[in-house]
Amino acid sequence: MTETRIQDLPGAMSRRDHPTVGVWNRLEGRPRTTDFARALRVEVRDPLWMLARQWQLGEFRGTDGGSPVTATYSVTASAPGRFRSDTGPDDVPGPSGPLPPDRPLEAVAERRKLPFAFGAEPISFDLRLALGRRWLKLLARSSELRSRHFGERYVELYPIALPDPANPADSARVAHPEVWAATQAVAGRRLDGYLLYLHLKGGGQAADGIDARGQRNELNRLGPRLTGWFDDLIDQPSGATPQRPEGDSTWDPRRLEHRFSVSAAVPAEGERVLTAPEYPGGELDWHAFSVTRGGSLGGTAPAPAPINRTVFPAPVRFSGMPLPRWWAVEDGRTNFAAVTPDSTDLARLIFLEFALVYSNDWYQLPCDLPAGTFASIQGLAVTDVFGQRRWITPADRGGDGQNRQHWSMYTLNSLNSLGSPGDQPADDAGLLLPPGTPKVATGPALEDVVLVRDESANLVWGVEQTVRQATGEGRSGDEAAAETLAFRRRLHPPDGPDDPHAPVAAAYQVMSSVPENWIPFIPVHVPGDNRAVQLQRAAMPSEVDATPVRPRTSLLREGLDAGCPYFVNEEEVPRSGTRLTVAYNRTRTRTGRVVLWLSAHRTTGRGERSSGLSFDLVTPPAEPGT
Repeated sequence: MTETRIQDLPGAMSRRDHPTVGVWNRLEGRPRTTDFARALRVEVRDPLWMLARQWQLGEFRGTDGGSPVTATYSVTASAPGRFRSDTGPDDVPGPSGPLPPDRPLEAVAERRKLPFAFGAEPISFDLRLALGRRWLKLLARSSELRSRHFGERYVELYPIALPDPANPADSARVAHPEVWAATQAVAGRRLDGYLLYLHLKGGGQAADGIDARGQRNELNRLGPRLTGWFDDLIDQPSGATPQRPEGDSTWDPRRLEHRFSVSAAVPAEGERVLTAPEYPGGELDWHAFSVTRGGSLGGTAPAPAPINRTVFPAPVRFSGMPLPRWWAVEDGRTNFAAVTPDSTDLARLIFLEFALVYSNDWYQLPCDLPAGTFASIQGLAVTDVFGQRRWITPADRGGDGQNRQHWSMYTLNSLNSLGSPGDQPADDAGLLLPPGTPKVATGPALEDVVLVRDESANLVWGVEQTVRQATGEGRSGDEAAAETLAFRRRLHPPDGPDDPHAPVAAAYQVMSSVPENWIPFIPVHVPGDNRAVQLQRAAMPSEVDATPVRPRTSLLREGLDAGCPYFVNEEEVPRSGTRLTVAYNRTRTRTGRVVLWLSAHRTTGRGERSSGLSFDLVTPPAEPGT
């Protein structure tokens, strides 16, 4: 191999005299020993630089703040003992009473009265048959009563009547094939147990109207067993009076939400009243309540003795938390850089400030409390690593004891005795752990109503998407309305010309038709106010016989059977609409008791809708032969 020496290397490369020439640079370390242990330690050769960086980050700054070592607190936990419904005529709260200790608070707050009739039309035949079957079972358990065939006598005394197919008043049981078939199957063959239940609850005896012949006392003893079984089967409001037919029901039909109050014993005041002014139903938690100043529900039991505990605080930790030291590297599971809040997004801004600035300043203390109690911190003392003992006050209160209107979390706001927002923040309000249940099974919706705005017609419509059939099941409101309309047309056939091919003149129509499951609400003035309006339930005429179309849900029939108008606050139906559902709820308490109740739940709608309602329509004449 001949070796060529290049004298002018830059010139040769620019002229490309030797295109095969390549240049390689390689750096190789030459350890002085065969042991790599010291090289793998990655020793820092400039400790002064490291100290300067620590000084720049403030790690040498003394704040005289030691880390907490132990914490001693005193807390009182008392169970709510009183309950009151805050709905009633003229917004007058109902009487308070003891809160049932064996039921979750959701059941007491949401329970509705079971509807067994819409006016003169009987409904809920599933419950009527269940009551009748229960009574026949009670009779069958006695050999003497079974041998006397008392069951057949009760069927004759409290029968299920067969509706008249030619009577428009029985359209709810005749117009729908499934309901009509079920009614024919049980009419005259099964016992209407609800009629017997009403007779017993009204003070009557089970043997009334029956030729007992020596078995009267035994029949009368079975009566309380029937009423007690049904009262325990489904929770219903109690304390019904002529002035308050719904009893202690908390549903406010004008505001479309639940309103109620509970009270618990506290050491200083004796009684603390907590009000849920706007509970839509569903999940009941502490944030649904507010403190009512100056309120009382009739007193509670004495407050229990405080619980004193000494615990070890633990720092708050979460994924991606910034570590306090310079050389500590955080994990990459949380990407805070991907959070891009707007200037008005206060929730995200507060979250980022906590996570990136003050996250290592928070500690958590274990405090185990039983569910269904109102907890109030009486005092908290913390001992740090320097042995100093500090008395901790709430964040919204200054060291001089003066209240400061600072924003805080997990605190209850304040209401005055009338239920409106107060002018001062709550003072050591405490925290309520509602006596609820962790899981509630909700059945299919028996009633589903959507209140929507129709800007073209300048109305609010209550669209009955699901209605309750007489058999107790839910049915599509559109299908039920169509079947009812077809039934009325069969009863009232339209008058037409004898010759179907005769020319028809132009027809004038006052207004177009709207589906019968669309119930109108018209705006009316609030009494004594020339500007404020409210929504009043109205009625559309049927396109068959021009009779007013009545609602088929208990939500929209409020006051209808009593001949009273129904008003809804105008602000309760925003542009997004409001959806109301009625369904059964079932849960099991911690003692194993099964609780079943009927409740209404409010959610947000899906926007505006158009009914297509129009007026002054002219139909052109049809062409001959068409």
